[in-house]
Amino acid sequence: MKQAVESDYFLRRRFPKLATEAWLKSTQDLSWEKRALKALEELTIEEPNWTYVASACYIKAIKIQLAEQRGVPVDRVYLNFPVYFSKELENGMYDSRLISYSKRELDNLGQLIQTDRDLKFTYIGIKTLADRYLARRFDGQVMELPQERWLVIAMTLMVNEPTEVRLALVKEAYWALSNLYMTVATPTLANAGKAGGQFSSCFIDTVADDLRSIFDSCTDAATVSKNGGGLGMYLGKIRAKGSSIRGFENVSSGVIPWMKQLNNVAVSVDQLGQRQGAIAVYLDVWHKDILVFLDAKLNNGDERQRTHDLFTGICIPDLFMEAVERRASWFLFDPHEVRLKMGYSLEDFYDETKGVGEFCTKYAECVANTELSRIELPAIEIMKRIMLSQLETGSPFMFYRDTVNRLNPNKHRGMIYGSNLCTEIMQNMSPTTVIDERCEDDMILTKKKPGDYVVCNLSSLSLAAVLADDVVERVVDIQVRMLDNVIDLNSIGVKQAEMTNKSYRAIGLGTYGWHHHLATKGISWESEDAIEEVNRVYEGINKAAIKASAKLAKEKGVYPHYEGSDWHNEVFFTQRGYNGADWAEVRELVKEYGMRNGYVMAVAPNATTSLIGGSTASIDPIFSKYYVEEKKNYRIPVVAPDLDASTTWYYKSAHAINQKWSIRQNAARQRHVDQGISFNLYVPSNVKAKELLELHLLAWKEGLKTTYYVRSTSTSVDDCESCSS
Repeated sequence: MKQAVESDYFLRRRFPKLATEAWLKSTQDLSWEKRALKALEELTIEEPNWTYVASACYIKAIKIQLAEQRGVPVDRVYLNFPVYFSKELENGMYDSRLISYSKRELDNLGQLIQTDRDLKFTYIGIKTLADRYLARRFDGQVMELPQERWLVIAMTLMVNEPTEVRLALVKEAYWALSNLYMTVATPTLANAGKAGGQFSSCFIDTVADDLRSIFDSCTDAATVSKNGGGLGMYLGKIRAKGSSIRGFENVSSGVIPWMKQLNNVAVSVDQLGQRQGAIAVYLDVWHKDILVFLDAKLNNGDERQRTHDLFTGICIPDLFMEAVERRASWFLFDPHEVRLKMGYSLEDFYDETKGVGEFCTKYAECVANTELSRIELPAIEIMKRIMLSQLETGSPFMFYRDTVNRLNPNKHRGMIYGSNLCTEIMQNMSPTTVIDERCEDDMILTKKKPGDYVVCNLSSLSLAAVLADDVVERVVDIQVRMLDNVIDLNSIGVKQAEMTNKSYRAIGLGTYGWHHHLATKGISWESEDAIEEVNRVYEGINKAAIKASAKLAKEKGVYPHYEGSDWHNEVFFTQRGYNGADWAEVRELVKEYGMRNGYVMAVAPNATTSLIGGSTASIDPIFSKYYVEEKKNYRIPVVAPDLDASTTWYYKSAHAINQKWSIRQNAARQRHVDQGISFNLYVPSNVKAKELLELHLLAWKEGLKTTYYVRSTSTSVDDCESCSS
């Protein structure tokens, strides 16, 4: 039974009721992988900890395989890290920048590895990590152990730190990752330390209204997709169907043909064969093409007008929601005609105060100008089309543009037109345009004016873990540094994205495990206590994140567009009511040193990485206490985390929860998140239109910046893996 000692220790420590020789003896003739599957057969709601038994057996199988590869005993395979790493660095499997770590440093780093932290993985967690993220040889064979992945990520993200503090920072980053207190975004998790690949999750482009810009945007989208990024694209500047081109009337085909081009990009430029590209397109609700846009994902009608592989989002001003509520008329315009006849672009304005502002004024001017062509219809009819599409396809996503821009901490530098693939990123946007192109000395020289091409740099706290161990500030401190370093280490094929990334140094610190945390605290989802807990938790995280960014600014300098921002003039704090004594220290730090990062928080969906972290996804409620995770090559049973007699009562399934409580929770959370939150609405398939409308109106009134999918019981939607953090 010598080879069973490790699992025997694990069983006795984690699972005393089943820590008997009987189970080990009954499975001793099986391989460790088969033992893992055997343990999964025992997994039930009553005995959820079998997932840890299965995980321990699976990790044992990986260790045996790698010990054989490396020519060392199984019990010394982790101790082999410095030798293994140096060899693979020479072989070109790891990032050449890591050669700066000396042999002495590698020996010290190897001693950081805590093998017992492998015991923190659930089976679905370790299986996901091994299948998708552990380094592999070109023949597909795993070459890395779980703790080595955490250590290599830490080494990579700290590689450019001063040598006198670098090892201490690697140690801290490894501590945060290996304890599953946080996870990095999917591209960072997959690519950090490996040769090639980029670390950012998602991007946002603004498409100008000219042929060259449109096709250049398609090329940039393909480049982003090839490297594993998801993309949001704002199409609101493109002229509508029937608009003029070079003075010729009624010749424009509108946005749908360009959506077809983007649909082809998403399908044809896949992400190294793992999955097809993912693109969301956003359009203003006052755009003349909005009705055909809303039908673009439907499963019936004219296929020439369908783009089934794109995701859609609607950019909604307050004025539209007021018109829906009053059952008033709404007017659709062609943005090209507005530019020609009004001398401005309607999409460039927002209301500085709810119900009053520049957008209201400009929209009223357009309505009053009888020379402008328009389509008039009841606002509620557009809303019905929105809800019909949501119940059939899960989208369009809702983007409340006035709320977003009012709370933009960098409004002094631009405008936010739309969001990203998962609706949590909100940063200044502008199109890139060609201003000159000429032949010179057998070369074609192209000169472009770069726009703000938004980049998302994400990672997430595991709430149940950091709150239980009271380590929020410590984890956030190292997490913000890791995210900030991603900006300098990253290699992005789209050059204007690199420029934007360094101009704002935007990061998106997020969270997962909210339902897990509530359950372990014994707090009901549908309660005022839950809303109070949201406020307490997210205010604390926001405070820690801003403090960490200000400390980094002291050390490394402020982001280039800091001066004039809401951080600089303190509007950020007054706007959110951060005036008390408990905020005095942080406000003083920002006042004295500024901010390293122009945007700090964003809560992504992170369904995949929350599985690795052994918790619940993002801020979502669970689907079920017990379910089967199905992929093309496996079916794995999963039980809600920390499920026992005390927590089971607090794990209410998503579709059984009154969504008004979820909206109120998220409104409280949004106050503390400077960007956005991927927030799903869960409704039954037979939901009445009136009930869904009430949810949308409540979300808008409560100040939500976006809503993500409408997940009905009859609709299947794909979770965003690009933004998983």
